[in-house]
Amino acid sequence: MNTRWYKHPRTILLIIAATVTAFTLIAEIGFGLPEMWAIILYSIAIVVGGIYPARSAWVELRNGSLSINTLLIAAVIGAIYLGLWEEAAMLVVIFSLGELMESYASDKARNAIRALVELAPSEATVIRNGRQMRILTEQVEIRDIVLVRPGEKIPVDGVVTKGSTTVDQASITGESIPVSKQLGDEVFASTLNGRGALEIEVTKLAQDTTLAQIIKLVEGAQMKKGKGQRFSEKFGAIYTPAMFVLAIIVAIVPPLFFGQPFDEWLYRALVVLVVSCSCGLVLSVPVAVVTGIGTAARSGVMVKGGIYIESAGSTQVVAFDKTGTLTVGKPSVTDLVTVSDLSNKQLLDIAGALEKQSEHPLADAIMEETLNKKITIPDVEEFDSLTGRGAKGKINGNNYYIGNPRLFNELKVNINKDHVMQIEKLQGQGKTVMLLGTANEVLGMIAVADRPKENAKQAIQSLKEAGVKKVVMLTGDNRLTGEAIGKELGVDEVRAELLPEDKINAVKELQKQYGQVAMVGDGVNDAPALAQADVGIAMGVQGTDVALETADIALMQDNLDQLVYTLKLSKKTVSKIYQNIAISLAIVAFLVVTALIGVMPLTLGLIINEGSALLIIINGMFLRRHKWKKEGIRVENNQSNIPLADAE
Repeated sequence: MNTRWYKHPRTILLIIAATVTAFTLIAEIGFGLPEMWAIILYSIAIVVGGIYPARSAWVELRNGSLSINTLLIAAVIGAIYLGLWEEAAMLVVIFSLGELMESYASDKARNAIRALVELAPSEATVIRNGRQMRILTEQVEIRDIVLVRPGEKIPVDGVVTKGSTTVDQASITGESIPVSKQLGDEVFASTLNGRGALEIEVTKLAQDTTLAQIIKLVEGAQMKKGKGQRFSEKFGAIYTPAMFVLAIIVAIVPPLFFGQPFDEWLYRALVVLVVSCSCGLVLSVPVAVVTGIGTAARSGVMVKGGIYIESAGSTQVVAFDKTGTLTVGKPSVTDLVTVSDLSNKQLLDIAGALEKQSEHPLADAIMEETLNKKITIPDVEEFDSLTGRGAKGKINGNNYYIGNPRLFNELKVNINKDHVMQIEKLQGQGKTVMLLGTANEVLGMIAVADRPKENAKQAIQSLKEAGVKKVVMLTGDNRLTGEAIGKELGVDEVRAELLPEDKINAVKELQKQYGQVAMVGDGVNDAPALAQADVGIAMGVQGTDVALETADIALMQDNLDQLVYTLKLSKKTVSKIYQNIAISLAIVAFLVVTALIGVMPLTLGLIINEGSALLIIINGMFLRRHKWKKEGIRVENNQSNIPLADAE
């Protein structure tokens, strides 16, 4: 598998056959080489160059199938029968050259995967008993401490236990901008360390890393066939025997029933055999699919089969989970409303002091806001958590309360009409409202909500521009919150308060009404709906083995732009498949017709046939060069230290 193409025995035999054929041609034409010697030399070229095709043809015949190798051997035997030794030798050389070029080009399409395999460092620096030692990555054990120096690749998945740096994670996520890493952050094998030294506690063995999972998935994906691939195989199973029958009819019927010269029609039959077995047609689908999957992998999108790279672009409806998919997935402060003499900063001072000792999730949002505003929180005394309602405490000698409106109703604090209108307005926007005050009055309000992701609105708009008819949000959250988020993002329909089984039914309804549905979720708690959808897409799944296993397509970044990119790549891949099939059939039709009417020489027909295969390969591989940035997609090709040069 790893043998260089020019060192492969098939290549060496081809070079010998081509050299002998060329020498004989020159000697025959230029120096009058005797016919007997020419036949001997052409025979050597035919035998040497024909070893591999003959062996393949024999294996295929024993399995009861016909292929291009079978047709080649039949054509060579026919040419020898007619005394066309020169054509027979050229037939073998040109055919073998075409096969070699196709093999080389097909390997190119798979090189993106091979490049991934080569990404992981083979050695790691491990600290054991206070000593540093270099060992093979396969020998690193879970809980080992690995030292990663500046500029080195991280050898295994783990968690940072010492140091801080930036890491280029493009090999895993496709992100073009290095990510900051510090104590407690997760890092991945094959990613590139920046200028800081890190000590990492190993969490996965070398064979279980996220990179290893990705490689397994992409390799497996190439085995799963889509509609185009299945069509190509079914067509080939009928087409090749049909061409064989046509050639037999051409060779037999005119001489037998119409008195035509046998040699002339046998020659036409041989040309039909050679030109009708189109390598381009065989390669039309696989080259485009493999290139599409490899291109997606290089941009942090794992497609788990040809069927998904073909079908994603036909999506009519995209159904999104809300939390963590369209939204950030954790609450944050959205509004500070003072209804007293206190400033917003003073409100946040008091709220931060009260929530500092609270374990409520909404308290985290307030504490994060105080950190963002760089607020120094005052000390609190006599703190008390009021379960289900809020908290209270004494700050600078004054008692304060923070909590929901129910708490202040129980305190019999006057909440006037203006306050009520303000609360209802914020709640109508899908926000949770906390009141801050004393036992006598309300001082202010703090609204908290799970914010939409920065690019969510633009991504939804891009999906519609890309041809998606409808965008739906399926959420277990309450209707008010769901509709507020949906309206802000431009979602066409919101279905709220759904249990997992409700989401499955919703996907079924959408499939029945619109056709193909893609479900986008976090890949774990949305697994049933992902499985029901025609294409299940998991987002932001770096390091999440379960998500990688459950989804049909996994977006390694937490970035909705990757979804738009994937649908567009799918459409381009399908377009390439159709283009390749159309080109192949057109060329085959031209060659067969010209062969039947006797105006297509054997050698020229073979050259055009092999040239069409090369054209198909090049056309398919253009997928790798497509300029996605021209389409407004922010996902970029790898900018890391991935050895893409080796994959070119």
